Amino acid sequence: MLKHLITTALTVSLTATPILAQEAEGELSIVAWPGYIERGESDAAYDWITKFEAASGCKVSVKTAGTSDEMVSLMNQGGFDLVTASGDATLRLIAGKKVQPIDITQIASWAKIDDRLKESPWHTVDGVHYGVPYQWGANVLMYNTEVFPTAPTSWSVVFDAQDLPDGKPNKGRVQAFDGPIYIADAAIYLKATKPELGITDPYALTQAQYDAALALLRGQRDLVSRYWHDAAVQVDDFKNEGLVASSSWPYQVNLLKSEGAKVEQTIPAEGATGWADSLMLATDSAHPVCAYKFFEHALSSNLQSDLSVWFGSVPVVPAACTDGSGMQTAEGCAANGSDFFDKIAFWRTPVAECAAGTCVPYRQWVEDYIAIIGNN
Repeated sequence: MLKHLITTALTVSLTATPILAQEAEGELSIVAWPGYIERGESDAAYDWITKFEAASGCKVSVKTAGTSDEMVSLMNQGGFDLVTASGDATLRLIAGKKVQPIDITQIASWAKIDDRLKESPWHTVDGVHYGVPYQWGANVLMYNTEVFPTAPTSWSVVFDAQDLPDGKPNKGRVQAFDGPIYIADAAIYLKATKPELGITDPYALTQAQYDAALALLRGQRDLVSRYWHDAAVQVDDFKNEGLVASSSWPYQVNLLKSEGAKVEQTIPAEGATGWADSLMLATDSAHPVCAYKFFEHALSSNLQSDLSVWFGSVPVVPAACTDGSGMQTAEGCAANGSDFFDKIAFWRTPVAECAAGTCVPYRQWVEDYIAIIGNN
């Protein structure tokens, strides 16, 4: 399935001198999801960059991106060293030769990574690693606890027109994600509610299955007040615009709760999509030594632990949940979904070649989702 994405194999040229023994270039530029690269500016308790800069001599600059498409666009423009890419971006970056193979023998902490993530198909192609796992988690249903005294059990509250527990319609009070990969969320819902469609993989949809997902999303368009991609904007909407339910990330839930908002998160009965993010190194990186230093730093239990608490994600280093290196605990990891790995449909780039024979490729997802958002 993956081979047609790679038109020409990249040549892996491993340096004879251990890269971490080389002189650091002094800079490191990262494209990252909001909340992933913190230096204490949002909250002084969460800072995993200041000490890295002091120890490595690498000054970190960060460009945040709200969607995988934005990340791919930024990496195509160039000028960045690393990107915290999700599975719906990684294969596009590999196929486009925007990222280079990773020499895992140069990363001492590689052995600490969760075995389920080391060979993940979204960052490993033909046995070659193009990414270092960073964090993972689910796309949750965030809801207002005053409107929902008990947690909603279905994604229907954002997909189907209905009155909510407060007796008011959901129209105008729900949101959806502003990214074509959200079509997979519709497919997850249909997999459970319309089994006759035969959906088995939300990222490998036949034309009939795909058409059903689009129909559901077109109907949802009348309910949605805003398609969100900026985490800060969604937080503001839940505080000030009367929003009561939406797909979201634990990051926004944690921010809102820290400010006293009446929100919680849940994974409905139909299941959820999710993300398993990887640090990937740009093909034209000007600072590879600093990048490899950050690979090692990123896998430290302390960073993995504190980032997990801050973002509401799950560490890729399982020991970070229990070793006391940071703020995270076994109970905290469980609350963030560490036991649900096998129940999450992790983001992956849809391709035409699939188990069913032919499926709808991502480029079509992009075109059709833009039309839905534009109400065309």
